[in-house]
Amino acid sequence: MSSRTVIRGGLVVTASDELHADVLIEDGRVAALAATGTPAAEAFTAERVIDASGKYVIPGGVDGHTHMEMPFGGTYAADTFETGTRAAAWGGTTTIVDFAIQSVGHSLRSGLDAWHAKAEGNCAIDYAFHMIVSDVNEKTLKEMDLLVEEGVTSFKQFMAYPGVFYSDDGQILRAMQRAAENGGLIMMHAENGIAIDVLVEQALARGETDPRFHGEVRKALLEAEATHRAIRLAQVAGAPLYVVHVSATEAVAELTRARDEGLPVFGETCPQYLFLSTDNLAEPGFEGAKYVCSTPLRPREHQASLWRGLRTNDLQVVSTDHCPFCFSGQKELGRGDFSKIPNGMPGVENRMDLLHQAVVDGHISRRRWIEIACATPARMFGLYPKKGTIAPGADADIVVYDPHAEQVISAETHHMNVDYSAYEGRRITGRVETVLSRGEPVVTEREYTGRTGHGVYTPRATCQYLN
Repeated sequence: MSSRTVIRGGLVVTASDELHADVLIEDGRVAALAATGTPAAEAFTAERVIDASGKYVIPGGVDGHTHMEMPFGGTYAADTFETGTRAAAWGGTTTIVDFAIQSVGHSLRSGLDAWHAKAEGNCAIDYAFHMIVSDVNEKTLKEMDLLVEEGVTSFKQFMAYPGVFYSDDGQILRAMQRAAENGGLIMMHAENGIAIDVLVEQALARGETDPRFHGEVRKALLEAEATHRAIRLAQVAGAPLYVVHVSATEAVAELTRARDEGLPVFGETCPQYLFLSTDNLAEPGFEGAKYVCSTPLRPREHQASLWRGLRTNDLQVVSTDHCPFCFSGQKELGRGDFSKIPNGMPGVENRMDLLHQAVVDGHISRRRWIEIACATPARMFGLYPKKGTIAPGADADIVVYDPHAEQVISAETHHMNVDYSAYEGRRITGRVETVLSRGEPVVTEREYTGRTGHGVYTPRATCQYLN
């Protein structure tokens, strides 16, 4: 039985176009678009008709950076694949790319298998994986080739977290050289973890234990230094580089310089760096712990550089780095010692809305909103045009978005499995109304109609900016 849906009367917004069009969906894919009111559009017939008059019709969001069920600092991220993907859907995101983790002493394969086991049958929306490489050796390098062949085409390394995920420059260079050969993309957490550990130790010795010191020891210059080093190592290896969660003016400058030199270097930032600051880390009592993530929140003046980078395309993607820990019982592990606060913040449900607010505020255009949240992450991680656009043949991952509805972000009403919101009380304009994943309604006029297990694993091609 073929199933058909028509979305009528909305403004279809993609990264490249805006047009008043009706969208015909057949068997989970976009079958056709036709200008609203034309004979071609009038000829669309379907069992399900969605009225999108006065609304935007946009591609489902692609969040290229999430950490569901991630072990960190003696605890686990509070969202499971079930709760996290449901919350993503509520926020208009229809694909996540999560990070499988290689533990030191173990293979990439065992890490990837463990993440498949967590996700399979539990997701409300489609998902894919990156691979965190924690232990670079000959066996690991060979496994990287095999993973690229089967659709895990990006590998994350850490210049931070000595003793946990940290890779030294030699290990990074080896992995980059391998990626240059097999078509993989190296993603880098660029902070000088060795130097940061010295500053952490010194701060604690001075009795500086509050959450705000997390931001003070993880200095912007050490993010910039590591970003510079990662770029030059990638240049030596002849490999592309994707720098995750860029937060600082000085790091943006390093990326801009590299791109001006014509290097295949890309940068991602996150809503927390665009909308929050060290003012949040310094909130009274222990409240600042809610905002502990790495790279850390920066002083407010850094935000202008990030917005400019998004407008000039020196930053290409906004992901969430969604890695939630409850304030009660998890963030509290760091009372009296900021270095023990689990690093991470909730955000997978808020990204599309916050970026629409950026359109309202004049930071970015409507099409740029879709570009940085849908199309570019899909291209960056080998999912386009299956994901990230509304075009014939694409998966019918589509959001009907009300650009005029007002809402207040709150933990009372969000669907993430975490006991606080990083954006509590923030008034924003724009709200997700209906969400389709491969043509199936996951959210219908603000009611959840999805199901656990609808989301399927999606192998990826290599980065489409390098072909």
